[in-house]
Amino acid sequence: MDILLSGAILIDPTTGKDGAANIHIKDGVIESVGPQARGGTGTRTVELKGAVVAPGFIDMHVHLREPGFEYKETIATGTASAAAGGFTAVCCMPNTSPAVDDASVVRFIRERAAAANGGIVDVHPIAAVTRERKGEHLANLAELAEAGAVAFTDDGDPVHDAEIMRRALEYAAMFGRPVIQHAQEKSLTRNGVMNEGLVSTRLGLPGWPAIAEDIMVARDIRLVEYAGGKYHVAHMSTAGSVAQVRAAKQKGIAVTSEVTPHHFTLTDEAVSGYDTNTKMNPPLRTRADVEAIKEGLRDGTVDVIATDHAPHSFDEKQVEFQAAPFGIVGLETAIGLSVTELVGKNVLTLYQLVEKMAVNPRNILGLPPASVQEGARANITVFDPKAVWTVDIAKFRSKSKNSPFHGFRLTGKPIGVVNNGREEWVS
Repeated sequence: MDILLSGAILIDPTTGKDGAANIHIKDGVIESVGPQARGGTGTRTVELKGAVVAPGFIDMHVHLREPGFEYKETIATGTASAAAGGFTAVCCMPNTSPAVDDASVVRFIRERAAAANGGIVDVHPIAAVTRERKGEHLANLAELAEAGAVAFTDDGDPVHDAEIMRRALEYAAMFGRPVIQHAQEKSLTRNGVMNEGLVSTRLGLPGWPAIAEDIMVARDIRLVEYAGGKYHVAHMSTAGSVAQVRAAKQKGIAVTSEVTPHHFTLTDEAVSGYDTNTKMNPPLRTRADVEAIKEGLRDGTVDVIATDHAPHSFDEKQVEFQAAPFGIVGLETAIGLSVTELVGKNVLTLYQLVEKMAVNPRNILGLPPASVQEGARANITVFDPKAVWTVDIAKFRSKSKNSPFHGFRLTGKPIGVVNNGREEWVS
């Protein structure tokens, strides 16, 4: 590899850079950065024409489905989807079969990822908090951390038992790992398939109240305040949760949070057509919740944008709404939705968007930063914030196509990624 990224806008919050630059990369290492950077004999020039070069984006909430559910997605197809979406790293969730509750499964995922697509996308496994994700007994967190797990979660289900959550926070803190909570008080969500409110009543669908998330977040914040540790709220969806995380941060409690593009783009009105691709967990909420999420992004309450990429087969989604599984794919629409809904509507600047998609996730997980500077290993995302395109699920590289955004016209498109001595450009 010997390439010159020419005519770029470099946005790198790790160095504070935000302006025009060329970037010369040779043998996977950044040789020079700046308006005057040039290559040598044999250097191939990639003309970017004002596209943004940023530290490699990382999605800290992805379901790769392997092992056990390879008919939905594999590590190879999931990382191909990630690269096409502009991500150089993903963190995979443990609700596989077997669950990621044993060091051997962590090692299996890492080995498969290193071989997938030439290893262009780094895969960081997130392990289960409890054995088999049953919520009854803590998994061997020390063994999992040693094997390479970067965090712990029972995602897909909450850590419901308060004593287990307390101990998880205490033990995970010994290894510098956060505990990530799927915040759901399940006694309030039995049979629920969409947000409880006027729309669910009109559609005749069982409701899932916002307070089911709010109660769990409130409990966990008190536990963190009491027991310590690092706590992260996954796919936060309600105005109440945003307010609670904001108040906790103001008190200096170690709480961070993420939101998904579908939760800041769509409301529960999207379910009106009974499209099963609008069924997700947590469910799409009200316009007031969407606005609260955007305000949380704006003021820093929300640290991270993550996709909760959840592939399902065509047949699984082609059933009645109540019988369909929760979840949508999200890796290949994340940049477009984020630029359209957040940058285009003056919620975030491009600089802040890069912070939430490249910098903050690595800080929360204790991963080394990706930085676009001389001597650094090239770990780069390239995207065009002005490109207008139409979502076509037939072109997705994910094995599954379950997206509610087919046909959406978006602004902001991934162009390519460079990582681990490899490059890939999106057509």
